[in-house]
Amino acid sequence: MSVIQRDRASLWHPYAPASGSLPLWEVEDADGVTLRLRDETGRRHEVLDAMSSWWAVIHGYRNPVLDAAAKRQLDTFSHVMFGGLTHEPAVELAERLVAVAPSAADRPRLERVFLADSGSVSVEVALKLAVQFQTASGFPRRQRFLSIRGGYHGDTFAAMGVCDPVDGMHSAFPGLLAANVFAARPPAVGAPPGEIAEWQAHVEDLAAEHANELAAIIVEPVLQGAGGMFIYAAECLRILRDIADRHGILLILDEIATGFGRTGELFAAQHAGVVADIMCVGKALTGGYLTLAAMLCTGDVAARVSSGGAGALLHGPTFMGNPLACSVANASLGILDDGAWRSDVARIGSGLAAGLEAANAFDAVKEVRTIGAVGVIELNTEVDVAAVTSAAVGHGVWLRPFRNLVYAMPAYISSAEEVRRMAEGMVAAVAEVHGP
Repeated sequence: MSVIQRDRASLWHPYAPASGSLPLWEVEDADGVTLRLRDETGRRHEVLDAMSSWWAVIHGYRNPVLDAAAKRQLDTFSHVMFGGLTHEPAVELAERLVAVAPSAADRPRLERVFLADSGSVSVEVALKLAVQFQTASGFPRRQRFLSIRGGYHGDTFAAMGVCDPVDGMHSAFPGLLAANVFAARPPAVGAPPGEIAEWQAHVEDLAAEHANELAAIIVEPVLQGAGGMFIYAAECLRILRDIADRHGILLILDEIATGFGRTGELFAAQHAGVVADIMCVGKALTGGYLTLAAMLCTGDVAARVSSGGAGALLHGPTFMGNPLACSVANASLGILDDGAWRSDVARIGSGLAAGLEAANAFDAVKEVRTIGAVGVIELNTEVDVAAVTSAAVGHGVWLRPFRNLVYAMPAYISSAEEVRRMAEGMVAAVAEVHGP
C-alpha cells in the first residue's frame, strides 16, 4: 500500500473532507525551493514550491544555517517546560524580536514577548491580554473587538470571532463565536482620498458607538492574507491607530503572514509608520522549520496586566518557549540581519509582476496584483482547486489556490529564473482550467 493510500485511510487534511477526494502528492525530498513529489499513480514530479509551505519557508528547504542550529540544540536539550525555567535560546529570541520590532520616537516600544505554539494561539493570547488590560484599567465591560471585513486571524475560537463573519471560513459556528464589531473592508491601495475619507468616517462612527465595550482593534496590516490576499491603503492603518488612541483602546496588529519581509518591509505596519500596542508574529519566524509564534506588547500593557487583579497573563502553553524552535528562529532572524532579503523580495516582486501580467488578458481573471514577494491572480469565479493544482504540477509548480485566488509567496532564495517559471506555471494553469 502506498503512502497516499495509507494517508487516505487515516488522516484528515486542512479544509478538506475526511473522504480524501482531493488529489494528493507524497513529498519524497525537498531542497532549496524544489519539492520532489510522487503522485497516486507512482509517477514522480519535480516542482518549484511557489507557496513556501503556506508562507513560512522563507529561506528554502534544508537551509544549512537552520539545519545547523537545530542540530546544535538537539545536542543539548530539545525541550523543557517554561514554567519556572528559562534558557538561552528563548532569551535571545525575545531580545532579537524586541530589537527588530517596529518603533517610533513618540510611541511606547514593544518590549515584552510571550512565546506561543502557533499563530492562532498568539492571537488568542493577544485578545486575552487586551481584555485583561482593560479590566485592570477599570473598564471590565470592554470585552469586544473591532475588526474589519475580509480579515483572517486563525482557526481557534477567539481568533475565529475576529475573522470576517460573513465571507470567512467560520460561518458554520455562529452560536459559538463572540459577537464582535466589524467595519467595512478598507479601500484598496491606490484608492482616491475621498474613498478613504468616507471609510474613515464610517470606522470613527462605529468606534464611537461601541467605545465603552471595545478592548482593542485587531487587523492584518496592509495585506489581508487568507481573507482574500487583499492589499489596502496604508493610510487606513494610521487612521485605526488614531481611533484607538482617542478611545483608549488597544491596537493589535496581526503580522503572522506579513512579518519578516514578505511585503517589502520587515513588518507590514512599517509601510504606514504605525506601531502597535500588541503585535503577533508566526509562520516565517522559524523559517518554516518548527511551529512557533510570539506576541509582543508594550511595557505599559504588560505592567498594567501584571499589577491587575489576576496578577498574571492567564495563558501558558505546554510547549511555550520550546528551545529547539527558539534556536532555529534565532538562526532565521540572523539570516535576515544583513538586510539582503530586501533585494531578494524586490527581485521576486518584479518577477511576479512581469510574469503574471499576461493573465490580465484572460476573461476569467478579475485582477492581477502584487506586493513585496506576493503575486495574486484573482478570478471572477471560484477557482477549481483540484484542477488548477494538478495543472500547475504538470507545469512544474506547486500551488495551493483557494476561494477565487491563485497566488504565490515564494521563498526569498528563489532566483529570477525560478520566479519566472513559477509565474509562467501559474498563468498556464489558470488558462488550462479556467480558459484564457
